[in-house]
Amino acid sequence: MARNIQSLERAAAMLRLLAGGERRLGLSDIASSLGLAKGTAHGILRTLQQEGFVEQEPASGRYQLGAELLRLGTTYLDVHELRARALVWTDDLARSSGESVYLGVFHQQGVLIVHHVFRPDDSRQVLEIGAMQPLHSTALGKVLSAYDPVAHSEALEADRKAFTDRTVCELDDFEHILDLTRARGYAADVEETWTGVASVSAPIHDRRRMPVGAVGITGAVERVCQDGELRPELIAAVRDCARAVSRDLGAGRF
Repeated sequence: MARNIQSLERAAAMLRLLAGGERRLGLSDIASSLGLAKGTAHGILRTLQQEGFVEQEPASGRYQLGAELLRLGTTYLDVHELRARALVWTDDLARSSGESVYLGVFHQQGVLIVHHVFRPDDSRQVLEIGAMQPLHSTALGKVLSAYDPVAHSEALEADRKAFTDRTVCELDDFEHILDLTRARGYAADVEETWTGVASVSAPIHDRRRMPVGAVGITGAVERVCQDGELRPELIAAVRDCARAVSRDLGAGRF
């Protein structure tokens, strides 16, 4: 019978320990919890940190789970499962809002549209499943950048192109928008990507409370906005849809 590799077992135990806590842990806490010498624990943490699985807070020196582990976690949730769980709720959102609904996930420096529900009228529309949208200007992209650390890094490092005179490109201004997105639980795009078009989007989380996608509506500014602001009933409808899909994925109440 093959023997287990002790260093891998210890690394796995370390990741479970960091995942189970409500706070960041110091080296001494980790070593004592796992019954390891500090030198041994530090060596494993350093390797995990180099691979992106663990991050160290500069000020306190404490450790927490890293963004690369988050990326691996989100790939565990198959896009088809996310889409399947969202089908009923996105159809309901399209009917209640009267607008097109998009479901997007982070993929290669952008937003991949994995589901698209047409606006429920007789207008000519083009199916956009498989299309890519930018992270920094779209409502879907802002939500993913706000909640997904890897998407956040990509958005900061990317060339934030100005699509209209409303596009926010400066780093400090963009970070402020992401802070605002996290604070209120949704993101807006009012003519930042396409002139005459407005969008609102909210995050979807899985059973581990990890961000796995975003859902939103897109439509003409005159329908989605009133007096230059997003219509509150549309914001509420999008957030309700995102929460419903998250619950179906096992995230519980938000």
